[in-house]
Amino acid sequence: MAIICLPLLYSGIARGQFLMDMIDTTTSVGKGMFSLYQKYDAVRFSGYIQPQFQYATDKGINSYAGGNFPNEVDNRFTLRRGRFRLDYTRYNDKQMPMVQFAFQFDGTERGVFIRDFYGRIFENKWNNFSLTAGMFARPISYEVNLSSGDRETPERGRMSQILMRTERDIGAMVTYEPRRADHPLKFLKIDAGFFNGQGLTATSDFDSHKDFITRWAVKPIKLNSRNWRLSGAVSMLYGGMEQFTRYIYKTGVQSGKPAYYVDSTATNMGKIAPRHYYGADLQLRIPNGKNKGATEFRLEYLCGTQTATASTTETPGTIPVSGGVNAPLYVRRFNGAYLYFMQNLGNPRDLLVIKYDWYDPNKKAAGLEIGAPGSGMSAADIRYNTLGLGYVHYFNPNMKVMLYYDIVKNESTALEGYTEDLHDNVFTCRLQYRF
Repeated sequence: MAIICLPLLYSGIARGQFLMDMIDTTTSVGKGMFSLYQKYDAVRFSGYIQPQFQYATDKGINSYAGGNFPNEVDNRFTLRRGRFRLDYTRYNDKQMPMVQFAFQFDGTERGVFIRDFYGRIFENKWNNFSLTAGMFARPISYEVNLSSGDRETPERGRMSQILMRTERDIGAMVTYEPRRADHPLKFLKIDAGFFNGQGLTATSDFDSHKDFITRWAVKPIKLNSRNWRLSGAVSMLYGGMEQFTRYIYKTGVQSGKPAYYVDSTATNMGKIAPRHYYGADLQLRIPNGKNKGATEFRLEYLCGTQTATASTTETPGTIPVSGGVNAPLYVRRFNGAYLYFMQNLGNPRDLLVIKYDWYDPNKKAAGLEIGAPGSGMSAADIRYNTLGLGYVHYFNPNMKVMLYYDIVKNESTALEGYTEDLHDNVFTCRLQYRF
C-alpha cells in the first residue's frame, strides 16, 4: 500500500483531521500512524502547542475568543492549548485495524485536563463497523469535530462553545464506515451513540437520562474533471435532562409581546426537559491549479430546543441550584449557523479566511422585546453575530502563524448594559508548533 504523499502544507486547503478520524490514511496523522504501526508495533505520539497574544477593544470583556478577560485586562499572552496524544492500534495480516486505544491531555497555565480517553474495536469480517467507548468527541457538527490543530480559525463559534462545551462526552458509539477501497458505499460514514449529556463540565452524570447523537456524512465526492469536491452531513442530538424542579419557564406572549411564563405543575418533577438539536453542513473545495492552493466554502446550520437556566443557555454540568434550592429551568428555541470562505493566495502557504456566524438563543424574542417590562428575559436571550477576518501562513508542516480579528455584534435590547453594541472585539496572533 502506498502511504507516501505530500504533507498538508503542500496540498492547499485539505480536509482537516476530525477528532475521531484517527485511522484515515488520507490524513497526515493517519499516514504517520500507519507507517509507525508497521515499523514500531502500533504506537504513535503526537501533539501541538498554541502560544498566542490577544488584544481586546475594552478591559474585562466576556469573550468566546479563548475565554473572558480579567477585569483590568485588555491584552494578554496565553498558552491556548498544549496537547499531547498517545495512540495504540493493532492491524491484522490484511492491514485492517482490529483495535485502537487513544489518550490525550491538554496542559496550559490553567491546569492539565484529559481530552480523549477511549478504546475502539473494529469488526473484521466485512470491515464496515466499529464500536467506540470512553471519553471522546460527540458525533455532531462539522466544526465541532474539526481538530483545533487543523482549524483555520482560533476558536469554534459561540454556539458550539455554549451548546457543546469541550466537544467531548462519555458514552458509547457504533460507526458504519466501509474500509475496503472497492466497497460501493465507501463514501458514507454513519455514527450513532448514547452519551451522558453534560460533556466534560462535570465529573459525573447527574441524572439517568442519556443523549442519543447521530451523524450521517458523505465524504468528499469528485464533481467534475477539475476535481471540485463536495461533502456534507446531517446530524441530530436527541436528549435532555431530568427536571428536579416543578418550575419550567417557556417563551409565550403577554400583552402582544414575547415573555416567559411558568408551568409549575407538580407532575413536572422527574420529567425530561428537551435538548433536541438538528443540523446540516456542506463543504465545497475548488482547486485553483497546480501549486496554487484552493478555494473552499463551508456552510453549517443548527437549530432546535435547549434547556438551561435563566442566566445562561449553556448545557448544565450539574443540577442547577439557586438560593439553596433547585433552580427553575428555561426551555428556549434556538438557531445558529457558520459560513466560511477560505482562499489560498496564489500558493498553499498563505490563506485568507473570512467567517460569519450567528447564535440566536431565543428565536421567539428579539431586540427591544428582550428586557421589556414583564418579559422576564436576560442577557442569555440576546442574539450575537460574529464576523471573523483572518490570515494563516504555513512555514512548514509543523509550524504556522495565524492573525485573526473577531468583530462581535450583539443585538440592541432594553436590558441595562445591552442597549447598544458592546465593545468586545478581539485580535489574536497565534503560533502553532506540532509534532
